[in-house]
Amino acid sequence: LATVLFTDIVDSTARASALGDSAWRQVLDRHDTISRSTVADCGGRLVKGTGDGVLATFDAPARGLRCANTLRSALSDAGIAIRAGVHTGEVELRGDDVSGIGVHIAARVAALAGSGELLASRTVKDLVAGSDYAFASRGLHSLKGVPEEWELLAVA
Repeated sequence: LATVLFTDIVDSTARASALGDSAWRQVLDRHDTISRSTVADCGGRLVKGTGDGVLATFDAPARGLRCANTLRSALSDAGIAIRAGVHTGEVELRGDDVSGIGVHIAARVAALAGSGELLASRTVKDLVAGSDYAFASRGLHSLKGVPEEWELLAVA
């Protein structure tokens, strides 16, 4: 069982095209440095970079939410807008990587987030009941390749 965090730089393809390779590489380097240190500071494990985002795991949902919030703020301060998604579920360990339905759900949640938005599955909200996190329902969603509909919530 793990909390899975996916992030993605908003409009990365358009930004890369507009900036050119050298300047875009500097943006990615800044993103990667901030992401690595933030995930470590929040007690997570950076599984891998995704080219324009990260996949990280945490042993508790509150740590994943804290990391996502910190990343949003730190990267925004660096001029990098991200979207993020968090889900807690079962994952399969594959060497240094992770796989399984829990990873797929987190990726689908992140893909539905807007610029600067952190979305979480209902599972995460239920697990952090009593915390200081505020959630606003974004309704039920079909997640590609995942059975049933899932309630997604924006995290304030």
